Amino acid sequence: MADAVTAPAWGLRFLDRPTRFLFFTGKGGVGKTSLACAAAVALADGGSRVLLVSTDPASNLDEVLGVRLSGEATAVPGVSGLDALNIDPEAAARAYRDRVVGPYRGVLPEAAVTQMEEQLSGACTVEIAAFEQFARLLGDEPAAGPYAHVLFDTAPTGHTLRLLTLPSAWDGFLRVNTTGTTCIGPLSALSDQRALYAGAVRALEDGSRTTIILVTRPETTAMLEAERTSAELRALRIRNQRLVVNGVFRPSVPDDPIAAALATRSRDILDAIPETLASLPREEIPLFGYDLVGVPALRALAGGPAPPELDDASAVDQLPLLPDAGLSRLVDEIAAPGHGLVMVMGKGGVGKTTVAAAIAVALAQRGLHVHLTTTDPAAHVVATVGDGVDGMTVGRIDPEAATRAYVEHVLATSGAGLDPDARALLDEDLRSPCTQEIAVFQAFSRTVAEARRGFVVLDTAPTGHTLLLLDAAGSYHRDVMRTTRGGPGRLVTPLMRLRDPAYTKVLIVTLPETTPVLEAERLQNDLRRAGIEPFAWVLNRSLAAAGPKDPVLRQRAAAEAAHVGRVRRELAGRVVLIPWRPEAPVGADRLRALVA
Repeated sequence: MADAVTAPAWGLRFLDRPTRFLFFTGKGGVGKTSLACAAAVALADGGSRVLLVSTDPASNLDEVLGVRLSGEATAVPGVSGLDALNIDPEAAARAYRDRVVGPYRGVLPEAAVTQMEEQLSGACTVEIAAFEQFARLLGDEPAAGPYAHVLFDTAPTGHTLRLLTLPSAWDGFLRVNTTGTTCIGPLSALSDQRALYAGAVRALEDGSRTTIILVTRPETTAMLEAERTSAELRALRIRNQRLVVNGVFRPSVPDDPIAAALATRSRDILDAIPETLASLPREEIPLFGYDLVGVPALRALAGGPAPPELDDASAVDQLPLLPDAGLSRLVDEIAAPGHGLVMVMGKGGVGKTTVAAAIAVALAQRGLHVHLTTTDPAAHVVATVGDGVDGMTVGRIDPEAATRAYVEHVLATSGAGLDPDARALLDEDLRSPCTQEIAVFQAFSRTVAEARRGFVVLDTAPTGHTLLLLDAAGSYHRDVMRTTRGGPGRLVTPLMRLRDPAYTKVLIVTLPETTPVLEAERLQNDLRRAGIEPFAWVLNRSLAAAGPKDPVLRQRAAAEAAHVGRVRRELAGRVVLIPWRPEAPVGADRLRALVA
């Protein structure tokens, strides 16, 4: 273990006596990547050999560190001793398929090998393959051997909890089941990995080796999610947790109502921090006036001086006058057909739930029937809407409930009349962790179909998790098109509905900041490759549009101009700009005000 790293007064005290493995987790948009990168830089500057790993399917380590990364460890320029990599789910899935199918090439008929490859083409395979790379760093000593510290910049909470559950889930599954197949291949292929999964479980549970950094912001939903995550991790016997509250704002100008409202909101939330979180070691990180992108800015976050090129406040006095294009006209266009699916997508923490809820409330106010739902495992739609709204129902795709319903249906249909041995094999297959992925996709497909009769507004999980769901839709579509004899006829798959602009309107929500816009651009490119054209972009919580006076807020506002201009010129046909508001947009009345 390396010597302690000198921490600044405001935080990074988790580096005083760092464990070998450090996980940064929390709600999307709370600053996990910036903190993980700053910690990695600080440890490497202190003389340690460090590996920084992103487990997020929509990783932005490349942008923050300023280096092009892959699935192989790459040295970070300007930081001696620091390597970084992205776990590439698609590349991992290809390697996994080659390992599982390879022994059967030239042994089984070509048609049988082709069928195995098709079986291993879905989202379950992508998940397990990426998980194996993650588990190897934890459970296989040689894999992380050269490094004193391995830091994991994880996907937003719901996806990460699934990832951290998998070692125990697969280890338990393999202890009970030893024969047959799963949706990700023969059990014999998985059984070889049992020691790896057991080793990953031991590393996660060992507080002398693993620390979980719960990253949050002084925001209600972020705190609630941190509280829930802490409880679920304790249930997994992962107890060495610390809390970091990022982006704590303290105003320097007394007569700025925007600054005063932001500071009051932050203080009220910190004063009411949940008891389970209050009991954890805690540190606070201030809100900076510049994007935490690049090694100099990361060193500033870790306690060093602000980079000279970022410390110049001369641009603060030249805030651009940006037009405020509200949501009302966009909702009018959405409402015109009388029914349809509205998918609200984007990076975690950009306000997808708020935008989805505001659109749903506005559609209901126009006398239309609306179902507001979510695929996000960390759903907050009910808390955002508050009291009931006439003409609108609120729900969620609950992974556990969907899995129970799917298992019951399969046992009642496919399991009926089976002999005991066949029934045992079916039970074994349904206990696989992959079953949840299939069940959630089926529930998603039913939700998509609901929009034939009314409006469905779907608040999606953060980008990476949602892209895996769309990948499942694509795999299902290809399978149906291949196996349907005589052509598809009147059959309509979920992907066909998602590609139909008359049926589905995809809204990309982002913030007018460097990393969120880059990730939104990547999301748009991924959607276009799937044949889905976004309907509009929503730039949320614009400080420039709100007009602050505080120097830190004005510096952040001034930086927005280039991002807004680029989105308007290069990326989106329709753009909506929503100003930052002093009141949290919670409850039907405040949601209506967003669309006014």
